[in-house]
Amino acid sequence: MAKDNITIGELAKKYPNKTYRELEQEKAQRDLVEHLEAALPPKEGTCITAALKKDRGIGHNNPPAEKEIDYHRYWKDMYEKEHKLRQEAEGETTIVKGIGMSSPEMKDLRARVKELDNSLAIALEINESHQRYNGKLQTRITELEEENNKLIVDRLDRTRKAGL
Repeated sequence: MAKDNITIGELAKKYPNKTYRELEQEKAQRDLVEHLEAALPPKEGTCITAALKKDRGIGHNNPPAEKEIDYHRYWKDMYEKEHKLRQEAEGETTIVKGIGMSSPEMKDLRARVKELDNSLAIALEINESHQRYNGKLQTRITELEEENNKLIVDRLDRTRKAGL
């Protein structure tokens, strides 16, 4: 069941929404599965115990064979390969982040963010002063409306007293 190694470019075409890191993880997982499938004996049934006994030559009245699989070494080698791949991927990610954070574009963006923060602070101050001023204007309008109503009532009272 050996498959052709799939490249990150092919994975990117297949999964366009995944990040580069996710594509690397997908590739590492596929490579690991491919390696494991290649290392396992061919499937003749679903019983793992029977397959292990067959590898050791036990069962079906066969004497144990001299062949013995060193599973500990196999898994240790697999772990070391996976660990090395993970370290390389983390190293590349660190390099990309380091370059990205100190790039001229990032410096320009940081300066723009600072400029926008200052503009926002100024706009918030202006908004607050306008709200205070509008509050004072609203209070004055209310006072003038009350005075106007009193003047109208007084004028009506005087007109009624005058007999008009």
